[in-house]
Amino acid sequence: MVEAAWQAGIRFFDTAPLYGHGLAERRLGEVLRTKPRNEFVLATKVGRLLREDAPPDPSQSYKGVPAVNPVFDFSYDGVMRSVEESLTRLGLDRVDVLHIHDPDDHFDEALTGAYRALDRLRKEGSIKAVGAGMNQAEMPARFAREADFDCFLLAGRYTLLDRTGALELLPLCEERGIAIIAGGVFNSGILANPGPGATFDYRAAPADLVRQAERLHATCERHGVELKAAAIQFPLRHPAVASVLTGCRSVAEVEENVRMFQVPIPGALWPELDA
Repeated sequence: MVEAAWQAGIRFFDTAPLYGHGLAERRLGEVLRTKPRNEFVLATKVGRLLREDAPPDPSQSYKGVPAVNPVFDFSYDGVMRSVEESLTRLGLDRVDVLHIHDPDDHFDEALTGAYRALDRLRKEGSIKAVGAGMNQAEMPARFAREADFDCFLLAGRYTLLDRTGALELLPLCEERGIAIIAGGVFNSGILANPGPGATFDYRAAPADLVRQAERLHATCERHGVELKAAAIQFPLRHPAVASVLTGCRSVAEVEENVRMFQVPIPGALWPELDA
């Protein structure tokens, strides 16, 4: 899958210790170690350490993963350990972007601990960018005002269906030159396959959101465009958005996402979807 992405011209890769409890970093690193290091940008995350003696996290449901569990740790020392452990799993000597991962309930420690560690690594030249990856827009806006962030990975909050990020965060980032990496563009499934059984934010979608997604789907159909194509291209309409990040489970999904990025979108479709 990573090789297929590389052959398609993709040069920005995002991972995290949490994903597959270390497997995602190991698998990504196996491929990227064979590529010229200066030809790709790699992001990973800090804030969760993987430990054998930690209890299972009921919010995670990875299958066939190593016998470790994630532990939240946004302390300065915890972040430094996290970075070293990620580099070991990746088999690389550096990453380019480090995101503070899901610090929703840990704002103070994320700022006084994690951010301080990442800022040091940036000043030393060990990393190029400091970011935060979250499924909400409000806390990144606080980060933007209180510290020197280069980018935010905003998951699911600037999509065809959820424009929350456009209220405060995106204008603030545009003003301050902070790049937005738009993730979760399908809102965990509903914008890829709207209808009964659709998921939104990793759980069953409320009926009103399903109806709204179905209206978006019908509007796209009238213009001869797949909803997935509109969803994947939508975030780049905003000047603060530097990249769209998509998750893939197979080579076929990588290839489909690339095709969806390349579908011509009629200019008349966007105002209808916005309405």
